[in-house]
Amino acid sequence: MSGKSTAKDATRRLAAIDLGSNSFHLLVANYQDSQLQVVAKMGEKVQLAAGLDDQENFTDAAMDRALACLERFAPFLAGVAAADLRIVGTNALRSARNARALIDRAEALIGHPIEIIGGREEARLIYLGAAHALAEVHGRRLIVDIGGGSTEFIIGEDFQPQELESLHMGCVAYTGAFFANGELSEKRFRRAEMAALSELANIQRQYCRLGWQDPIGSSGTIKAVAAVTGARGDGDATLIERDALMKLRKRLVGFGQLDKVAMEGLKEDRARVFPAGVAILCAVFEAFDLQRMRYSDGALREGVLFDLIGRNTPEDSRRHSVELLMRRYSVEASHADHVTETAMVAFDQVSESWALGEEQRLFLVWAAQLHEIGLAISHSQFHRHGAYLIEYSDLTGFSRPEQQALAFLVRAHRRKFAQKELEALPSAIQPTYCRLARLLRLAVMLNHPRPEQAPVNFQLACNGDDLHLSLPEISFQALLLNDLEQEADYQKTAGLALTYDV
Repeated sequence: MSGKSTAKDATRRLAAIDLGSNSFHLLVANYQDSQLQVVAKMGEKVQLAAGLDDQENFTDAAMDRALACLERFAPFLAGVAAADLRIVGTNALRSARNARALIDRAEALIGHPIEIIGGREEARLIYLGAAHALAEVHGRRLIVDIGGGSTEFIIGEDFQPQELESLHMGCVAYTGAFFANGELSEKRFRRAEMAALSELANIQRQYCRLGWQDPIGSSGTIKAVAAVTGARGDGDATLIERDALMKLRKRLVGFGQLDKVAMEGLKEDRARVFPAGVAILCAVFEAFDLQRMRYSDGALREGVLFDLIGRNTPEDSRRHSVELLMRRYSVEASHADHVTETAMVAFDQVSESWALGEEQRLFLVWAAQLHEIGLAISHSQFHRHGAYLIEYSDLTGFSRPEQQALAFLVRAHRRKFAQKELEALPSAIQPTYCRLARLLRLAVMLNHPRPEQAPVNFQLACNGDDLHLSLPEISFQALLLNDLEQEADYQKTAGLALTYDV
């Protein structure tokens, strides 16, 4: 992904934090002349996934480890604009029942929102980071990233992923599942491999059918395997040969206990989860009949930075996701454009008073474009159907909170105001998205008769959260007056004030 550099942003500072299931990673870089120049890079074994209790809640100790790590990261974020920082959470934060409690505390500590990303979005960002690290290598690639709670598999060429998948297997999760009492044996190792092979069966045929020229591994487990096999002279630190991997497997089983695992090239803080990671990697080699795999240093955090560069530009992958949804569900583009045009006129009239910025403008545009996708299912309750499609689809570029926010706007564009869904959003963004929903509702209402031209000749004023709409004489006056009266009642029921004159 590329970005245009100007005198103004020639030394733009970017930062990414990856809240992984095993490790947290920080990457700070300057973006200049279309290149990233690393300023700071840190990683700590927090082992969030290991801190889940029997009820799938983070323990107090796990939360304390996470917050202490973020406190150490915080000083490196000085001078990074909010728009140039992205903090993403992966499998452990996706699955923990009390993840919100940790996120709220972490956001208060670091002063920035944390985004939980879906498995396939995680895979896309991993591929983006690895692809940039391998920019000189051409041909189709298989990228494998073994994390603490999930493993991502991507097939792609150049900077375009073609297949993305995230499977529920990781070195921390498998340590708990197959080596919980610390015993290492051939039987336990093979059970872990068989569980991984069972997961891989879901993608094996499709991936092998596509094929690849270059199998690549990224992140901690694969880096550690390459380092250990390289230290023994079974290869270099960037290449894993199948024979060397099988020798490593045998050595690990020979230790008998996790606490006894110690090897040249293996960091002490990774030793306990290393055998489970190796079992997963052995299954990957077996399922895909690999003879070798190269290690690449590019991973999720690098991908987040490259994705940041393209955000709010024509290259923003979220724009492409919206366009794809419109095509998939046969949205009437002309009407969507009219609603968007009206919404933008309303937005511009209140954006300064309501402190709405470019990101809010984008979400209002996307909601206007997508507000009718639920019609593909049924006209009855189509606003609910549309919200469901947006919230639960795999939308490239969107984090889960972003999809939830966009789904709320579509849900709230008609009928009774969606108060319950608004309250389900993170509290910090509720006032903003309530305001965006009101703008969208007005735009949809003004375009109710589906006029040939978007209505733009109106005045919208705000006094705090009170709105006043002034309209000229128009041809569909009777219908509009009825719609306005109903809309004012809907907003009044939600504790909001809308007045009007025509």
